[in-house]
Amino acid sequence: MEKSYLTTMVLLILHQIDAAYWQEWQMFLLPGGVQGFLLFNLLILPIVLLGYRSVIINDSHAKGYMYTCAGLGLLTVIIHSAFFLMGYEQFNLPFSMVILLLCLISSSWQLIIIRRFRLN
Repeated sequence: MEKSYLTTMVLLILHQIDAAYWQEWQMFLLPGGVQGFLLFNLLILPIVLLGYRSVIINDSHAKGYMYTCAGLGLLTVIIHSAFFLMGYEQFNLPFSMVILLLCLISSSWQLIIIRRFRLN
């Protein structure tokens, strides 16, 4: 459980680093530009990091955090697939696409693990 969460979490963080390069806030029309992007990350990153702690100690919130992290990974892939279909040219470098593909695989695997293993 911990490895799948860690993998998805790292891929999401890598994607956010890549998103800063591609100026993702412009794609989402975020108010405040890069400041809105940073605020979003300031809100999301602590949740994902606290979730990792929860999974490590297998407390009563671990399953919810596992679903949240996997959901964020899948949502990231879905949103960027839609942007791709709409003709956006961001995230077209090979490693950007690999990160998104691995996010899909890791998040899907995480959902399988949640169902396969008994979590609190």
